[in-house]
Order: sequence, then C-alpha cells, then structure tokens
Amino acid sequence: MARNDKPPKRPRKAAGSSTNKGRRLPADEADSMPLGDADPAHVEGALGGGGEAHPPTFTPALNFPVIGIGASAGGLAAFEAFFSELPKEDLGMAFVLVQHLAPDHKSILHEIVGRYTRMQVHEATDGVKVGANCTYIIPPNKDMALVGGELRLTSPTTARGNLRLPIDFFFRSLAREQGERAICVVLSGTGSDGTLGLRAIKGEGGMAMAQAPETTEHDGMPRNAIATGLVDYVLPAREMPAQLMAYV
Repeated sequence: MARNDKPPKRPRKAAGSSTNKGRRLPADEADSMPLGDADPAHVEGALGGGGEAHPPTFTPALNFPVIGIGASAGGLAAFEAFFSELPKEDLGMAFVLVQHLAPDHKSILHEIVGRYTRMQVHEATDGVKVGANCTYIIPPNKDMALVGGELRLTSPTTARGNLRLPIDFFFRSLAREQGERAICVVLSGTGSDGTLGLRAIKGEGGMAMAQAPETTEHDGMPRNAIATGLVDYVLPAREMPAQLMAYV
C-alpha cells in the first residue's frame, strides 16, 4: 500500500525470473486449490476483526524488518533448511517462529535453529522487546502477537470447532505493527493457517513467501497461501534466505 510520506519502494524482481527462481502459480491452477478446513468467518471472529489500512502517517513499531515464519507438520525440516542457508553475519532483522505444538509438547526448534545461526535464539516470553539479530520461538499452548514492539503471549484463541490459528494470529499483528515492513513466510503444514494473516500483510504492502509445495512434507498451508494469488515468491526453503537478503 502506497504511502505519500514514504519514499517509493525499491523495484522488486518478478517472481519466476531466472535470478530469484521464485514462481507464481497460474491463476487457473491456484483457483483449483482447496482453501482448507478453516472458515474465514470463524477466523475473523477469533482474531478480533480485520482492522483498517494504516494512514499515510503510520510509523512501524520497529525500525528494522521483522520476519514471521509459520509452519506446522513437516516444519522442523523446513526450518532447518531455511536457517542452514541464512548468512551468519549480523542481518539487522528479527525472526519470529510460530509452530503448531501440542499443549504439553516442548519444541526442539531452539536447538535446531541454534546450530545454524549466531543470532540469539529465545523462547518468547510475555512482554519481551523484539531486537534485531534475534530469533524468537513461540512457546507451547500460547498465542503470540507483536504489540508496541513487544511480543505478548495470551491463552490460545479458538474459533468454532476448536480451531486454533496461531500463525494467522501472529501475522495479523505483524501487519498492524509493521505495515509495509512486515514479511511473512509460510512453510510446510496441513490446513490453511497463515493464509488470512498473509492477506493482512499484503494489504499493508508487506512481502510474502511460501515454500514450494513439491518440496514440503505437507503442502496444505503453502498451497492455500499460494491460492490467494498474493504470494511474492514461491521457493524451496533453502532458497528463501537469498531472496530475503535481496529484498531487504
């Protein structure tokens, strides 16, 4: 979304070019994909409504890029592939990882990410200030939102049918707080969590990536994201970091 008081955004290479290897699905292929088991009306209720576009005077809560990454089934391998190719130097950005977890399940994501990065890796705590060159991981049995530059944790929010959508919940907050500086990544997973949050980020002029479905263990979440027609880059997880560096 253009804002009159900001400089124009740098030109972006089209997805599908030989340099970024990203691709958009043809409209007829995207339209044929199922939207998954999430009822958008239920999601809107669970997340508290759609919100409005930011005014031209909007200033992001944080002055560096914040990248939200969501995954479900098959996500550990995708996270490992992503972070194994991320440059080791200071990147001047923050990563927030939202993974579907059973309420009593301790994630090993902290250990996996820590093998490949010199960034500080934290399990998120309520009220922690988000810092550049840090990675934050959602704890079990919590929803997480970015509010005023801090991560806020709440008891899980469910829509009718006991449907939890923690990725949508975080992506929506990221769109509200960061506007066009918001970046989201949808990795392997079943269902459609992340799709409506991605729409919110694109509505603010942010950037969206999805894992190439043929490279996932479970392709439901990426396919549903791609079906919106809003994803900027469709790539294997290992190729995402290079495109992210080119974008920012």
